[in-house]
Amino acid sequence: MREFSLPALYEVPADGNLTDIVRRNAAQHPDVAVIARKVGGVWQDVSATAFAAEVHAAAKGLIASGVQPGDRVGLMSRTRYEWTLLDFAIWSAGAVTVPVYETSSPEQVQWILSDSGATACVVELDGHTATVESVRESLPALKQVWQIEAGAIEELGRLGKDVSDATVEERGSLAKADDPATIVYTSGTTGRPKGCVLTHRSFFAECGNIVERLRPLFRTGECSVLLFLPLAHVFGRLVQIAPMMAPIKLGNVPDIKNLTDELASFRPTLILGVPRVFEKVYNSARAKAQADGKGKIFDKAADTAIAYSKALDTPSGPSLGLKIKHKTFDKLVYSKLRAVLGGRGEYAISGGAPLGERLGHFFRGIGFTVLEGYGLTESCAATAFNPWDRTKIGTVGQPLPGSVIRIADDGEVLLHGEHLFTGYWNNPGATAEALTDGWFHTGDIGTLDEDGYLRITGRKKEIIVTAGGKNVAPAVIEDRIRAHALVAECMVVGDGRPFVGALITIDDEFLGRWAAEHGKPAGSTAASLREDPDLTAAIQDAVDDGNAAVSKAESVRKFRILSSQFSEESGHLTPSLKLKRNVVAKDYADEIEAIYQK
Repeated sequence: MREFSLPALYEVPADGNLTDIVRRNAAQHPDVAVIARKVGGVWQDVSATAFAAEVHAAAKGLIASGVQPGDRVGLMSRTRYEWTLLDFAIWSAGAVTVPVYETSSPEQVQWILSDSGATACVVELDGHTATVESVRESLPALKQVWQIEAGAIEELGRLGKDVSDATVEERGSLAKADDPATIVYTSGTTGRPKGCVLTHRSFFAECGNIVERLRPLFRTGECSVLLFLPLAHVFGRLVQIAPMMAPIKLGNVPDIKNLTDELASFRPTLILGVPRVFEKVYNSARAKAQADGKGKIFDKAADTAIAYSKALDTPSGPSLGLKIKHKTFDKLVYSKLRAVLGGRGEYAISGGAPLGERLGHFFRGIGFTVLEGYGLTESCAATAFNPWDRTKIGTVGQPLPGSVIRIADDGEVLLHGEHLFTGYWNNPGATAEALTDGWFHTGDIGTLDEDGYLRITGRKKEIIVTAGGKNVAPAVIEDRIRAHALVAECMVVGDGRPFVGALITIDDEFLGRWAAEHGKPAGSTAASLREDPDLTAAIQDAVDDGNAAVSKAESVRKFRILSSQFSEESGHLTPSLKLKRNVVAKDYADEIEAIYQK
């Protein structure tokens, strides 16, 4: 058994709650822009004073409508200014926020609002209202539903006009550090989502220690962050609350379809995202270079960036020749890539899945370091992350200051600290199974090095045991294969089978470009090309790259290209885009069987 800890850098206020952040910012940084909102396509700064006033007005409306201290209030919306406003308003009314993914089905909405006992819910669009109304008969506790696009914020303002400031101050001060702030439901990869109870202490310990450890990235009045992750996911909440604690300016955008344009207009100094975002940046840039006849230049520039980054970790550092090549490519290639990312940032924080060492070195080599982290809903997002000044690419970093990471005898990662959840809502059995003497059993397998840097190698429940008795952790090879531009998803199979295989889906965005470059008919789809020898060869390259990361016994010997993609709508991905392996295995049983037919 091995463990590692770091001392806390932030002390959680015993009698405080997250509404203190809004009040403190208004008092200490009244004119500082703590958030920005899009109005008519233009970013408009909102000062700490103005934001606090809007939070209070919305909180008054919630109080006037009958929301009581401790009540659960659902929030179903895309990432936008009003989500952040309402989150703090719900807390200021003394209530508890229950996020709901805006893509959730009626059955999922019914389960979350029913299980949490939500008495009110704010939704964003007509479709969300229709979804809630379709299950409202089975939600006897639900009394109020407001819609953002139908004027919810204005309506709350009118409802609360007779509620005094003193009432809001009193309500906002009721919750203490150990009281629930939110109930965040897990993705539900193996069953019904479980509600993780996260306290005000959880977020203070999480965000306070992150801000202090990464202080150069959170300079008030200088730094900014653009939030494009769903706020129903705990990582999105981290990205919302940490900037408010610093404070630095926060901008919200609803999706990543126009992310390049949003980055160019907002120009953040810090980006927090998931590996797929950074993979898209790399793959898009490489595809554009190839289309412009500059593919060889880009590949040389990429190789140079990777070599330069790796040399930074050696005692002697980059050689003179490598420095000259790097400086040349900085003018030709790297500066343009940084411009795509907004032009002002030097760092990003990535979580949700492994980025991969190659991309990690590539981005650091171009002057944009991606700090990988690791966490779960139960750990209030990041429980480990790479420090800005001591990055170890290929790891997910050191423990959150003030917490402990332990590796059990069977390799499972165990966590201890103030940031952890207090249990699963209405589910004492699951809580007892996950928490033992204050230690949370993550279900992940990992290792700690001598400096306390954590590597995650797989999930206990996802370990595949081949017919030959070889234990295979799917995540290692899946992440490598998925990094290929043509690959949307990859699921390794082989439990009880003679060798490891894989199901692979094709990324529609890159397939069209690839098809045009390889002389395939216009409008070609994955279904029409799944047996195409050129596409098969391209995917084989991706598989070969993945196989390079594992032993021969763990490598993928055969794969099947599927005709369609896995999606949340198809039931194969969770709202946080995790694979529902049991559903995929059931629905594609024939495809899996075909891998093992002679």
